Amino acid sequence: MSTTPVRGTKDYTPKEVEIRDYIQSVILNTYQRSGFQKISTPIMEDIERLNTSEGGENLNLIFKILKRGEKLNLNAVNLNENDLVDIGLRYDLTLPLARYFANNQNELRYPFKCIQIDKVFRAERPQKGRLREFFQCDIDIIGEDSINAEIELIYTTSLVLLNLGFSDFTVRINDRRILTNIIANAGFRNEDIANVCIIFDKLDKIGWDGVQSELLKKGFETQIVKKFIDTVSNPLINKLENLEGLSIDYKILNDVKTVLSTIETLSRGKYSIKYDISLVRGMGYYTGMVFEIVSPLFSSSIAGGGRYDKMIGKFMDKQIPAVGFSIGFERIASIILENNMINLPKNKSIALLYCENDVFCDVITKAESLRMEKYDVAIIKRGKNLGKQFKFLQKEGFDFAFVFWENKLKNLKEW
Repeated sequence: MSTTPVRGTKDYTPKEVEIRDYIQSVILNTYQRSGFQKISTPIMEDIERLNTSEGGENLNLIFKILKRGEKLNLNAVNLNENDLVDIGLRYDLTLPLARYFANNQNELRYPFKCIQIDKVFRAERPQKGRLREFFQCDIDIIGEDSINAEIELIYTTSLVLLNLGFSDFTVRINDRRILTNIIANAGFRNEDIANVCIIFDKLDKIGWDGVQSELLKKGFETQIVKKFIDTVSNPLINKLENLEGLSIDYKILNDVKTVLSTIETLSRGKYSIKYDISLVRGMGYYTGMVFEIVSPLFSSSIAGGGRYDKMIGKFMDKQIPAVGFSIGFERIASIILENNMINLPKNKSIALLYCENDVFCDVITKAESLRMEKYDVAIIKRGKNLGKQFKFLQKEGFDFAFVFWENKLKNLKEW
């Protein structure tokens, strides 16, 4: 029987877990010091909610759970998915948050500034930085309709990365309404805009020729596709002043300019921010500004998010403005591990060695007293060759060995 993890999942060594836990503690501490509150939601959601969540191509990647017991009737004629499935694993943390807010709104601050650090699941092809089970680290602001929310999320997420040792990263921003306007001006019908966005979102992977080819394969007219590609591939389109002649709402353009200038000031030269018309973000629920962070240390984005003002309203009788930003934890963790970016803060550590003749209650009492002196203490039975054991313990990162039967503390650096 194989002992390897399921493809797209991983086991982690104690050292890796220690580093991953430390990274999450830095993220959580930064968020909490910025006034955000942590929540947790179940990993499972009703399949109907997941299927209507406008998650873009992620809807094709949902892990679905079979009905159980009497609910599952395999003898029914003409079985379809609804007969077999009623629950799925969450593919992101935004839908669960929307449901959570609708269910608990009367007990929450408003605007609600939320933290989620939890696992999500996607049935996709595993590759570097992309697993089937992985952590996301999200912050969201619910109930704030001004761009102050976007500014705070971008600033706070960037602060997390700075606190983790990242530098020279770039924040890219766009607004879905600008892109939608350009798509419509090219001649696409309103009902085709979502599909165009999904294909355009693949630009980094398939290039301009690939985007054009996929649009043509969808049956869109060559003239319309060419007009769209010519517009968005023109480098001048990334200068906001060149968009003013495209009948785009002045407030939208002005909001993007304000976010750009504000974050540029707040960055103090430690990272950059730029407008990028090619930024789409694949989720269909985004309604306004979208943003992501890219680093020269990784081939794709390490964080992303945007405004989703219409999702929470699906669970309530009114629309609630909302905006979120998610850090790709597995990606930043792999970067940090590969580049040795973190020296973990730790106490001096002691391996307390005992032998079979020692009274174990006394051993634990001694460990207790050493811990009171601010040492980290692991209780370990002595090996046959004490010299070899000392060398192994030093290799494992212990600073000292306390030999209980001799009542002596030994410095392992001398071995």
